[in-house]
Amino acid sequence: MALKIRPGGTYVDVTYGRGGHSRAIAAHLSEQGRLIAMDRDPDASRHGLDNPPAGPRFEMVHASFSELSRVKHRLLGDQGVDGVLADLGVSSPQLDDAGRGFAFNREGPLDMRMDPASGVSAAEWINEAEQSELKRVIRTYGEEKHAARIARAIVERRNAAPITTTGELAALIAGCVPDTEPGRHPATRTFQAIRMHVNDELGQLQALLPQAVQCLKAAGRLVVISFHSLEDRIVKRFMRDEARGDPYPRDLPVSADQLKPRLRVIGKPVRPSERELLENRRARSAIMRVAERTGAARA
Repeated sequence: MALKIRPGGTYVDVTYGRGGHSRAIAAHLSEQGRLIAMDRDPDASRHGLDNPPAGPRFEMVHASFSELSRVKHRLLGDQGVDGVLADLGVSSPQLDDAGRGFAFNREGPLDMRMDPASGVSAAEWINEAEQSELKRVIRTYGEEKHAARIARAIVERRNAAPITTTGELAALIAGCVPDTEPGRHPATRTFQAIRMHVNDELGQLQALLPQAVQCLKAAGRLVVISFHSLEDRIVKRFMRDEARGDPYPRDLPVSADQLKPRLRVIGKPVRPSERELLENRRARSAIMRVAERTGAARA
């Protein structure tokens, strides 16, 4: 396992979902081991509380992973952890529940929030955002080449009546996207973009990564599974920069021990096997990156 689990170690699964990763971690822990799980989705948090994968050695916390340092300090004080796992993006239960509004192929309220009790829903945002902002978000987070056309269509439609359901939005997008990839719904990229924006997914990730490194003990591991090129780029650059150490000027003569790299990248990026894809088609875009904490500390 990428986390290189020690039976008596302490681990944090910052994206509990429905507990798949937590159960796998718990299976390798002894009675001295400890597992902490986090999720900002209240349904996921309730699932963890009702189905603790490690009995009394397990603690479920309803919180965003951008709050890792606060949660770790509350539960463990100054003690470090042996591993942090983040499986990014939307979970299958969220996609499969029409009432959460994540899926374009399931009629439901246009919500998309990881925590329905916090922030602005997708419907509120698309019915209020400026056309230029709609275009920017759809193009940037969805990498959708028809972003301008979709943004214009949304504004024209909402001027007549608010867009409130997933079906309305999906049909609107399908009517103004002339060409799509085989097997891909024309609303795929736009729904992804709106979800990422509403939940500030990239901002949350950028907040998590330095906290994860700070929480790790020496030789502890950070494992991140991403599903989007923008997410993976953030993770790749962060791990690379932390493995290089302090950013001294290139022409300054500095020895390797002076650079103080906090991470060591482990292996190459890992993609799902053919067997994994047969079992879970949604994993087709997954990329896993692993890094290990060194003993160096930054001032």
